[in-house]
Amino acid sequence: MLTDTHCHLAAAEFDLDRAEVLARAWAAGLGRIVVVGESRASAERALALAAAEPRLSVTAGIHPHDASGWSDEARDWLRAALRRPEVVAAGETGLDYHYDHSPRDAQRAAFAAQLALAREAGKPAVIHAREADGDAAELLRAHPDVVAILHSFSSGPALLRAGLDLRHYVSFSGMVTFRNWHLDQAIRDVPLDRLLLETDAPYLSPVPHRGRRNEPARVRHVADRIAAVRGMPVEELIAATGSNAARVFRFPTPSGSTCP
Repeated sequence: MLTDTHCHLAAAEFDLDRAEVLARAWAAGLGRIVVVGESRASAERALALAAAEPRLSVTAGIHPHDASGWSDEARDWLRAALRRPEVVAAGETGLDYHYDHSPRDAQRAAFAAQLALAREAGKPAVIHAREADGDAAELLRAHPDVVAILHSFSSGPALLRAGLDLRHYVSFSGMVTFRNWHLDQAIRDVPLDRLLLETDAPYLSPVPHRGRRNEPARVRHVADRIAAVRGMPVEELIAATGSNAARVFRFPTPSGSTCP
């Protein structure tokens, strides 16, 4: 099924028309949306949305921008959140050396701590890495038992190789449609069983919607572009990436069990 594996649907940008955004997503053929909780507040908003809509799943974590706020209290909150069945992954967490909104040592400490909590919970971790490929790869190698999703991938070959060597998943966003996108080889290099689709909405709206708020229905543009780069039918690509998402996030099935 068509799946948006990374969407900030709880963000204020959707407050006025969230129901309509979801209606467009289901009409576009989406079967599941992963709503990212990159802070305690956003995770709690995402959980409230998921309580009303079973086709939504949730992540919970602390973004590297806010890593300086990592504390024992944050650790205890995240440990408890990851026990909830609606929460399918830790994150997004990781490293952002472009903006450096938090000191780099604080980012690394919070990232490592969240990887450890993901391992403890038996859930994957959603990884944000910007201009921090070396340190991100080092921390992933230090936690080889954690399954990671390299979200909205636009990094270099070193991080991609580290992720693939560890059998992690790689998710691509609307950036693949941008004129300045130059990583088609990365799209080809990711094994089909480790490939995921996302929007990162409300950000990174794909062509032909550049400059406007993004939304989950537009993940189809990402699928079209990736299928073209890989030279495969788009429906085959959608089926494979949907199966991958169900596997890594262990989405509940209609019977109430989780995907194996």
